[in-house]
Amino acid sequence: MTALVPQTVKCGLMFKVASWNLNSVRSRLTHVTAWLKAYEPDVLLLQELKGTEFPSEAFQSLGYEGVAVTQKAYNGVAILSRHPIKTIAKALIGDDSDSHARFLEVIIRDIRIVNVYAPNGNPVGSDRFVYKLAWLDRLIQQMVRWKQDDVPTLIGGDFNVIPEDIDCHKPSSWAHDALFQPEARARYRAMLQIGYTDAFRSLHAGEIGHFTFWDYFRQAFQNNRGIRIDHFLLSPTLADRLKSCEIDKEPRGQEKPSDHTPIIVSLSDAP
Repeated sequence: MTALVPQTVKCGLMFKVASWNLNSVRSRLTHVTAWLKAYEPDVLLLQELKGTEFPSEAFQSLGYEGVAVTQKAYNGVAILSRHPIKTIAKALIGDDSDSHARFLEVIIRDIRIVNVYAPNGNPVGSDRFVYKLAWLDRLIQQMVRWKQDDVPTLIGGDFNVIPEDIDCHKPSSWAHDALFQPEARARYRAMLQIGYTDAFRSLHAGEIGHFTFWDYFRQAFQNNRGIRIDHFLLSPTLADRLKSCEIDKEPRGQEKPSDHTPIIVSLSDAP
């Protein structure tokens, strides 16, 4: 996919939300600040911060308010916004013993925006895989509750699920990976069956070669051997406002990049 054209004129008619797993905010701070200056999304969801310190000042200087949930060396999620943020929850309910920094729920411009960094789950059959499935089950239960109220809801981030064969370069290469197991994919389908819309796939049905993650090894990015695991799911009232959803591959080709790249959804500013 060609690189997205930077947003130079803000018409005020669109609400843009982006998501990006940085694989360390400290290592990719220059990357993300440059990208924000170029594209100026209304909201940016960040995952895998990998540290207890979040550089709020660097984003405040660009006009972004920030909320973060951090953890030493692992995980971590944050939401940056040009608009006021009302924080609702910093943990996914259903397991009081879960201390992982993987969830953040806020309200921005009357939209519930949820940032998730779902567990990887490898190796299959381990406690990590059991935790992954249980975490997704808890998210599904929460999505059911959200759908029952009147608040338009956007859930974005790194779901660590490859939904369908079309979402990876070569299914056989992922057959034994937790991201591609039937149990994980079934849970993603359950989210859609509740009534949520996969923003990207709804606008790019049947299109191949669209990925958000490429391994660092064996020239995976150069040969487009990737997977689509970063998603936006929209509640019915918000899906009606969907205008575009695109993947910006350019940051993945930069020097010392994250292994993920940004995905951006554009919504009409009103129903």
